[in-house]
Amino acid sequence: MPQTYTDLNPSPRLLLGPGPSAVPPRVLRAMATPLLGYMDPEFLVLLDETQALLRETFQTRNELTLPISATGMAGMETILSNLLEPGDKLLVCAAGFFGGRLEEVALRHGAEVTKIEKPWGEAFAPEEIEAALKKSAAKVVAIVHAETSTGALQPMEGIGDVVHRHGALLVMDCVTSLGGVPVKLDEWGVDAAYSGTQKCLGGPPGLAPVSLSDRAREVIRNRKRKTEVWYFDLELLAKYWGPERMYHHTVSATMVYALREGLRLVMEEGLEARWERHRANAEYLWNGLAELDLVPYVAPAYRLPTLTTVRVPDGVDEAKTRTRLRDEYHIEVGAGLGPLKGKVWRVGLMGYASQRENVTLLLGALREILR
Repeated sequence: MPQTYTDLNPSPRLLLGPGPSAVPPRVLRAMATPLLGYMDPEFLVLLDETQALLRETFQTRNELTLPISATGMAGMETILSNLLEPGDKLLVCAAGFFGGRLEEVALRHGAEVTKIEKPWGEAFAPEEIEAALKKSAAKVVAIVHAETSTGALQPMEGIGDVVHRHGALLVMDCVTSLGGVPVKLDEWGVDAAYSGTQKCLGGPPGLAPVSLSDRAREVIRNRKRKTEVWYFDLELLAKYWGPERMYHHTVSATMVYALREGLRLVMEEGLEARWERHRANAEYLWNGLAELDLVPYVAPAYRLPTLTTVRVPDGVDEAKTRTRLRDEYHIEVGAGLGPLKGKVWRVGLMGYASQRENVTLLLGALREILR
């Protein structure tokens, strides 16, 4: 007999991990909208609107601002593969798992990588980056703004000035910060940035917003040879997302609908108000953790409002606690990565999930389990 399959009916989950995050009902409804063809005039208008909303969210005037049709890691690979040619020098500032991922991706594209490191959970000062630049003569400097593995927020003020003074380009990973904490590409002098839709922007995984300055774009145009990855060639993608409307690949209308609606929600709330909401709910979480004698991994000065790493107390089974949160309370939190595996829980308060009632529920569940 042929096998039968049940109707799709996933268990309820409150997604409070490192991603994906909860999707607002308006975004879910937008995803049920009938499809349009990728060259339909109405769809092309939606592309322009999505780009304009992204520029506002990135706080930039960069013309080359668009979503890559893949997840946040594709955003990383898009930026690195377009800016770097084999033999080019990259300086990576690594204080967590995704700083190491930048190095790994760049090496696969033939770059010569110099990595400066700090203990996980700490951040870099502009002077440290300048000292490294004097030794490396890098073409590109890459840094993680919001390190998802540690819950640390990297201050960006002054870094762009240092990088540009040495004739390099500044690349910023803002996967876990865009739409949740201040991101100001033009003010900070960021030449290229990438993010993901599944964190603070309120969408499902599947698109990677990127934005590149004119300076970065000129570097791409002056390459000795084309980038090795055809699918992520930004000059080709720009010909579809720009006025030429030259076919590149079949863009998912559903994902564009979702991103556009998520960004509309960002603008309706207002960036300043949205940043403040994430900060207030994070502080509510941190205060509640203190009452349970639970300690965040990151010092207050560098603590990321959108994701908190919580030290697992001595004698507590880290994995068993996460399992009980999921099975008994329908709450998902994340495990630690790398050297933090088994030592922390990662709690995400991103986008639609950053609500006071969610924090109250999580704290109550932890209180019951740990008691």
